[in-house]
Amino acid sequence: MFPLYDVIVVGAGHAGCEAAAAAANLGSKTLLITMNMQTIAQMSCNPAMGGIAKGQIVREIDALGGYSGIVSDKSMIQFRMLNKSKGPAMWSPRTQNDRMLFASTWREMLEATPNLDIWQDSVNSLIVSRETIEGVRTSLGIEIRGKSVVLTNGTFLNGVIHIGEKNFGGGRIGENKATGITEQLVELGFETARLKTGTPPRLDGRSLDYSKMEEQGGDEDIVGFSYLDTEKPLNQRCCWVTYTNEAVHALLRTGFDKSPMFQGRIQGTGPRYCPSIEDKIGRFADRDRHQLFVEPEGWNTVEIYLNGFSTSLPEDIQYKALRLIPGLENCKMFRPGYAIEYDYFPPTQLKYTLETKLIKNLFFAGQINGTTGYEEAACQGLMAGINAHQAVHDKPEFTLSRSEAYIGVLIDDLINKGTDEPYRMFTSRAEYRTLLRQDNADIRLTERSYHLGLADEKRMFNLKQKTNDVDRIKEGMKTISFDLGQLDEYFNEIGTAIIMEKVNSIKILLRPNVTLLKLSTYSKELEELLRGVPRETIEQVEIQLKYDAYIEKEKELVMKASSLEELIIPSTFDYSTVKSLSTEGKQKFIKIKPRTLGQASRISGVNPTDIQILMVHIGR
Repeated sequence: MFPLYDVIVVGAGHAGCEAAAAAANLGSKTLLITMNMQTIAQMSCNPAMGGIAKGQIVREIDALGGYSGIVSDKSMIQFRMLNKSKGPAMWSPRTQNDRMLFASTWREMLEATPNLDIWQDSVNSLIVSRETIEGVRTSLGIEIRGKSVVLTNGTFLNGVIHIGEKNFGGGRIGENKATGITEQLVELGFETARLKTGTPPRLDGRSLDYSKMEEQGGDEDIVGFSYLDTEKPLNQRCCWVTYTNEAVHALLRTGFDKSPMFQGRIQGTGPRYCPSIEDKIGRFADRDRHQLFVEPEGWNTVEIYLNGFSTSLPEDIQYKALRLIPGLENCKMFRPGYAIEYDYFPPTQLKYTLETKLIKNLFFAGQINGTTGYEEAACQGLMAGINAHQAVHDKPEFTLSRSEAYIGVLIDDLINKGTDEPYRMFTSRAEYRTLLRQDNADIRLTERSYHLGLADEKRMFNLKQKTNDVDRIKEGMKTISFDLGQLDEYFNEIGTAIIMEKVNSIKILLRPNVTLLKLSTYSKELEELLRGVPRETIEQVEIQLKYDAYIEKEKELVMKASSLEELIIPSTFDYSTVKSLSTEGKQKFIKIKPRTLGQASRISGVNPTDIQILMVHIGR
């Protein structure tokens, strides 16, 4: 019934979809197995993509030829570029999305992908022989053979849902949990643990009073995620902001004695940076209010997502507290918020390719590795799908370094430091964030993906056109200058000193608040140089020129750090023979088996002395 597949992907969430698409587009015969074909690419929690650092990840996925950016653009109902008041390294795109359109667009794109089959079933065990994966067994008793398997089980592995004192098995509300895989992997020698996440109640938008809330519109200029020419919406939907208050907090406290989190019924660790509303009240007792975002779930639905009100308190407590929030006095709930506990596998058990160290050609991606968020899951899926393809076709592994991509930072953090709480990406995690901007993900990654065979000719054409235009404009600006008095009106408008002599256009652009587009309105030569050039390319020129000194400084830091990355540690190196290593350092090296001294230096618990000692012994 089933052929021998090159790649079998288990789970059709964000990680699974990207993994399946990548492997199939690279030419592997691929099977995507999902428990329910109606929930492919489901936005299980908030109906949004991107945000701080997460937006950079989505742009990187797109630059590499993944689908998340295209799907997000096609299903967006609002776009905002966050952190525009800060430097470009901090700018982060975010879309509010139509939940149903997002999922249906993903499914349409998967169904149009050559080499990709889809099967609705539940996988409850793996076929393993001689420490090598050979396929999967399903709940229907079917054995499906594959040269590689990518597990992207999300929150389904032994998932337990909590609402107040009630708890029941499930991977999402209304969907069954997955059993069998964790138990088998533990028998095979894997370490496992539990994590927890949560989601807010969903509200009926017809019952809300928006006049009591702050309106939050989208950007006038919609940039989007994809470097392809995706269609953008002509209109956007508004979101709103409201706040909790002391009365809300007091009401919520009455349910703390029935809280599964406070009463110890939830053992898994929850996300530090996206706490439940009851956790916020406990941790920030001095705060008399907390911000809530009232987000529509799509174009043609009244369903509302209350961002910031994640909770597992009893449903009656949730309902009473909601009605004390401004604008929600008469609200109706479609469903209560809930918490979910699930199994994950500490990611120190993985290689850089996301292949497991114990089982050859078995890959993990997404929440099974301890991450939280669609974006973190999707990029892992993309990398696992690529490397599963590479492995079964005897091709070189594909990895990204910390200086190349946020994706590289994420994977490096996971496999070297591990995580005992849901891992979320932030710009602060990237030491080279001036290089890893959202605007240049295509410049950083598309050519590498093109040579791999994933990014297509259209993406390379767009990239070459962009880089050629950037170089042409920068070169042209060297010959364009402004005369005394030519910019007085503009400089008075932005509050900067007028020029007292002829000054080159690049030098003028370096001034604060001066923009290239505005500057071009005062020069026919500059206006002609920019004619027909996309706004995003003009912005790229501006960023490269304004931040040239900072960019060059970070490039120098990368060059210095790369020396450690080039020092390879032999796979046969016996750390137990190095007596002078610290006990913790020795234990960590034996467990993680770093490939290079650079990787070894980033392992949590390893001190600089251990690295120096290791360097001496490898030199010998």
